[in-house]
Amino acid sequence: MFLKKISLFNYKNFSEASFEFDDKINCFVGKNGVGKTNVLDAVFHLANGKSYFNPLAVQNIKHDEDFFVIDGAFEKANRQEQIVCSFKKGQKKILKRNGKAYEKFSDHIGFIPVVIISPADNDLIIEGSETRRKFMDTVISQLDSSYLQTLIQYHKIVSQRNALLKYFALNHVFETDTLSIYNEQLNDFGNVIFEKRKEFISAFLPIFNKHHQAITGSGEAVQLVYESHLHEKDILTLFEQNIAKDRALQYTSVGIHKDDLVFQIDSYPIKKFGSQGQQKSFLIALKLAQFEFVKKQSGEKPILLLDDIFDKLDETRVGKIVEMVNQEEFGQLFISDTHPERTENIVKTTHQSYKIFNL
Repeated sequence: MFLKKISLFNYKNFSEASFEFDDKINCFVGKNGVGKTNVLDAVFHLANGKSYFNPLAVQNIKHDEDFFVIDGAFEKANRQEQIVCSFKKGQKKILKRNGKAYEKFSDHIGFIPVVIISPADNDLIIEGSETRRKFMDTVISQLDSSYLQTLIQYHKIVSQRNALLKYFALNHVFETDTLSIYNEQLNDFGNVIFEKRKEFISAFLPIFNKHHQAITGSGEAVQLVYESHLHEKDILTLFEQNIAKDRALQYTSVGIHKDDLVFQIDSYPIKKFGSQGQQKSFLIALKLAQFEFVKKQSGEKPILLLDDIFDKLDETRVGKIVEMVNQEEFGQLFISDTHPERTENIVKTTHQSYKIFNL
């Protein structure tokens, strides 16, 4: 699978632009602010129905315009696939495959597997648990559409339960029977999500450790620790024990929507005890593990987007990625960089076909 061509209209800083791609390596080079990352983000947008950097659709429209369109031509399993994502202010975003609009964007997830490695990944370390849950859920959802649908249903019912708790507080009433209906549903969906997250971590961790070892060559022990209330008690017991707290807060304070994926190095939180270099290696290993995991599970090589990667890595880490390209482990690769000569010197060592776009 690879992206043959992309056309952008009023997307971020582009009024109108089209690019035809090599099926192996594509490099966007130029000064900061010219739109290199925006092209990579457009590829991600077509695969996921949203931007990696600006999840609010309106923020992706070029200034002083009221719509954007991204049009991509892919080749997948020897078939031509056209994916178009468009958005106009005040209207719903539209995602189409071969001219037919998706009723649910979730039906598209996983069709075009994409993995991005970006400086923005640092949010996985510095931000709260929601960011790390999202990473975990994104990887699983790319491979398991039933998981994604279960997750959507779970969050919908959490919202309904929260609305009910607010209604109780506002009207000075409390109806146990009504609340228990939501509790039972959350118990059913939550258990499915919990078990699949456990299975994912069990399968993902050895792959992650392998990549971390290869990148660093060190004896540092890294861990991904899945934290969940459900390790200790079932959801119904948790709801029962926390009902007074939920009534006071007027929202659901326990459940799998509070899970976390804790990043550790030598059994300590990497956020507090990891150097910048250690954090960088951790995140790259995490994303390369995501790439390999999706490839193994789906039998398809994801498109890999390397945003501003060579400014953030030393030669050893760059060498690891180049080595993987030479071993045919990657499919199509997109790279953004500020130094044209550096980029060309690196991609030449891969002995693969490539295109360089100067922006």
